[in-house]
Amino acid sequence: MDPTDLHIVHYPHPTLRHRSKPLRRVDAELRQIVHRMLELMYEHRGIGLAANQVDLPYRLFTLNISGDPEQRDLEHVFINPVVSRRSGGMAEAEEGCLSLPGVYAPVRRAARCVLSAYNLQGEQVHLKLEGLFARAAQHECDHLDGTVFIDRLTDTARASVRDDILLLESEFAGKLERGAVPDEQAIAERLGELESLRT
Repeated sequence: MDPTDLHIVHYPHPTLRHRSKPLRRVDAELRQIVHRMLELMYEHRGIGLAANQVDLPYRLFTLNISGDPEQRDLEHVFINPVVSRRSGGMAEAEEGCLSLPGVYAPVRRAARCVLSAYNLQGEQVHLKLEGLFARAAQHECDHLDGTVFIDRLTDTARASVRDDILLLESEFAGKLERGAVPDEQAIAERLGELESLRT
């Protein structure tokens, strides 16, 4: 696989509903994948990007809550992340997603949480998060479980973005018809092959 071929997939691409599998090792290819994910994240002015957003079945996401590629000290790579110990009550704030361009809506999430994961050096990390960092980590971990933020909207909020969602669905259907995107079975087979190599 050539990491330079990676691109962000848009809803309702089937990989966004795929439950990612834990990674067993970090190697040069995975580092190249992470590098490309960070490039795409910054290129599209995001603050986080999960592997299934670039059509990969791995339990991995990148994050930089500043969104600024110059602020490398805020850049993180989380492998096999787990969110636990949610606390501080529920906080509501507007969210968007690189896989749902142009869609923004309020989402309620835990104000604080603990994130456990491995970094690219193979070291285990445990971080107590709050504010935007906690929200972003929960958003990206949702991705790895096949959940997108619109799944967490109230009925009122969902109604407010209904036309935007229908447009994305229509655009994806058009890509399928033109053969610009493989069908669901082909995508599932590809994900299975990739999983067998790394998980």
